[in-house]
Amino acid sequence: MKPVPRLYRTLPRRDTTAPSALTIGNFDGVHRGHQAILEQVRGQAGQQGLIPSVMTFAPHPRAFFAHRGGRPELIPTQISSLRDKVALLVEHGMRQIVIQRFNQALADMSAEAFIEQLLVRGLNTRWLLVGEDFRFGHKRSGDIELLRRMGRAHGFTVETIADINDAHGQRISSSALRTALAVGNLPHSCTLLGGPFRITGHVIHGQKLGRDLGFPTLNLRVPAPCAARSGIYVVRVHGLDADPLPGVASLGVRPTVTRDGPLLLETHILDQRVNAYGKLVCVEFLEFLRDEESFPDLTTLIAAIQQDAQGARDYFASHGL
Repeated sequence: MKPVPRLYRTLPRRDTTAPSALTIGNFDGVHRGHQAILEQVRGQAGQQGLIPSVMTFAPHPRAFFAHRGGRPELIPTQISSLRDKVALLVEHGMRQIVIQRFNQALADMSAEAFIEQLLVRGLNTRWLLVGEDFRFGHKRSGDIELLRRMGRAHGFTVETIADINDAHGQRISSSALRTALAVGNLPHSCTLLGGPFRITGHVIHGQKLGRDLGFPTLNLRVPAPCAARSGIYVVRVHGLDADPLPGVASLGVRPTVTRDGPLLLETHILDQRVNAYGKLVCVEFLEFLRDEESFPDLTTLIAAIQQDAQGARDYFASHGL
């Protein structure tokens, strides 16, 4: 029986002093580059009797500094919600996940204090894996040399990992993944992720317009700014039945019916009705069909939805679930 993963929002841990094998990063998307890091952490933890652990940040440090500087255009789009990020980290073997709040206090923390308070006292770190260009602490003053020097003093080993490249020699990165999602290139995003891009959440009540139009939808809130391009997608839905269900989804703000609505993912399950309110579902994006559009009237909108649904049926007839 696998141990239950533990989630920490403050350090030090109050329930254990067990030693940790740790990696640190934003892990947005948990792509194949991240997965290679997590695999090494998991392997070393198993060899040394440590807890495989990851420290990540909320909000993204770049988002924090962009807000603070009044530069919202510099906020990186978000690939994964916090829920999806944590679920993916657990799927890849992490048993301790630290969601470290990135605030002014953390931005001002010296590199030495970061090591002593978070790594040593916070997690009893014995083995640490970071990227070769990892920087940390106030004004990014901490580097690998400082980590190794303080690691010798505090009893932890520091290893670095080089960039992970794809089959074409291109670096696998969150930036490359954001670019693929921004243009609706799902085959490339799937290659970078090792599987389909997904959004998970509890189904919420909408305006019931889809039901009135004959296309009831299950609606999910989406983290903003979302990395995925707004538009219509072929999707596969998990969490409503023993098997995944075929669907067609709209990611966007519904410009035909509202001018400034919140970003929503509205998914229509093909050719069946389901009672989904309140349920936790996972929507996997399989193919980009078209951009979001504003239609002159509901009749034109219905015709477009019918065409989208047929496009999804054609996809599943060809590819299966």
